[in-house]
Amino acid sequence: MSEEESVPEAESCASQIHVRVDARKMAEKQKDKNEETFDVMDLAEYAKKQRWWNKVFGKKNSGPIAEKYSVATQLAIGGVTGWCAGYLFQKVGKLAASAVGGGFFLLQIANHTGYIKVDWKRVERDVNKAKKQLKLNTEKPPQEVRTKIDEVQTFVKSNIVLTGGFVGGFLLGLAS
Repeated sequence: MSEEESVPEAESCASQIHVRVDARKMAEKQKDKNEETFDVMDLAEYAKKQRWWNKVFGKKNSGPIAEKYSVATQLAIGGVTGWCAGYLFQKVGKLAASAVGGGFFLLQIANHTGYIKVDWKRVERDVNKAKKQLKLNTEKPPQEVRTKIDEVQTFVKSNIVLTGGFVGGFLLGLAS
C-alpha cells in the first residue's frame, strides 16, 4: 500500500472520530434539555459482532424457538440434527442386531452340539411370568412418564417446523 492510499484512509478515520465526538457532545447537550437519552451506535462495529448465521438467517433476541429463528433456520437445524440422529440410529441398530443375532446363532450351535442344555419348560414359565408383569404395568403409566409425554407434546406443538425438519432428517439419515 502506498503513502497516497493511506492518507485518505487516515483522513476518513479522523473524520469518523470527529463525527463521533460531535455526536456525543450533542447527545450530552440534549441530555440536559430532555430526559430522553439515546446511545450512538457504530453500525460497522455492530455488524462485525453479529454471527454469520444471524446475518444469513436473521435472529430475534427473545421468545420461543419458533419466534427466535426464521423458518429456514429451524428447518436447517432440525434437518441436520435429525439426519445425524437417524444415521447413528441406523449404525447402532445394525450393530445391535448383529450382536443379538450372532449371540442367538452361537447359542443354537452350542445347544445342537451338546455344549449346553436348555430347560425349555423353565424358559416358557419365565416368559409367561414376564408377560403377566408387562400386562399389569401397561394399564396405567407412572406419573413421570405422563409428565415427560406432556413436555414432549408441548415442545412439538410450539416448535412444529423444527420438529418437522428433525423427522425428515431422521428418515433421510436412516435411508443413507
